[in-house]
Amino acid sequence: MYRPDFRNLVRRPEAGSILSLIVVIAFYVIFGGVQLGNLFGAASWVNFAANLGIVALPVGLLMIAGELDISIGAMIPAGSMSIAVISGYYGLPIVVGIGAALGIGILVGLLNGILAVRTSVPSLIITLGTLVAMQGIVLTASVLITGNASVPLNAPEWAKMIFGQLLGGNYQIIILWWLAVTAIYAVVLHQTRFGNWIFAMGGDKESARNAGIPTRRLTVWLFVLSSTSASFVGMCGAILFNSAQVSGGMNYIFNAVVSVVVGGVLLTGGFGSAIGIFFGTITFAIVNQGIYFTSIDRNWSSLIIGIMLLVAVLMNNTFRNMALTYAPKKK
Repeated sequence: MYRPDFRNLVRRPEAGSILSLIVVIAFYVIFGGVQLGNLFGAASWVNFAANLGIVALPVGLLMIAGELDISIGAMIPAGSMSIAVISGYYGLPIVVGIGAALGIGILVGLLNGILAVRTSVPSLIITLGTLVAMQGIVLTASVLITGNASVPLNAPEWAKMIFGQLLGGNYQIIILWWLAVTAIYAVVLHQTRFGNWIFAMGGDKESARNAGIPTRRLTVWLFVLSSTSASFVGMCGAILFNSAQVSGGMNYIFNAVVSVVVGGVLLTGGFGSAIGIFFGTITFAIVNQGIYFTSIDRNWSSLIIGIMLLVAVLMNNTFRNMALTYAPKKK
């Protein structure tokens, strides 16, 4: 008779995120009086998680590889403003606006990746520089071109249907994109050689390079993936809400890193999973949005998030040590 090895299950990278999710839900139910039916049926945290999750997944892959991208905070408004200015202000076809929004993500990702592999400057500093630079570029370009920091956009029906539709009146279509890319990331990270390369890079980049892994090329592509994903989220938001603003996006930096860490990814790299990031995003979204379904004072949300992050870091470090020291019993 098959018996699940719970000791082996708890050593998996996503174990911490699943346990954190259970603890958060239990906390809200016991101390906040949350009705599970109301919580699970709410669209607010699901929409929040979908937008955040698309950004958090590539950021998580970068962190597994030992890098970090915080320029995502500027790429979200950059993506939304690009499509709004080109297809809203100038009236060019929406396809041109979509191409521009994704194109700017690719260009910034290439810049981040090339600087990361060709210099000795840490990726945190590099992406901090591109974050500030892109904020200035987006704001200045918007004011000079349109004379305003907010630009309206009226997307055609087909674009709305693919990128900015509301399912059931409340659920954003980006939820389906999030589920699809999560499945793709899970397969690539855990079932292909590219995933093995990413883990090897996070463990020891020099040894990975000596083993023949194209660390430089893969690093560049991971940065491109991160920036483009952020600009994609901004683009979808502009299509959904029929407008774009130069503000917004900065919260995604903190939110994405917290979701990734809660999802079981170590800040030092080399350990994590796509499923863990998925559950980490859900956990953060419920913590962030679920408090509105309780009688708890809203001012406590930041404290809950902070405690959750600290506990998750400690749990993930413990699970990683358990995984590294685990030796299956001999038959």
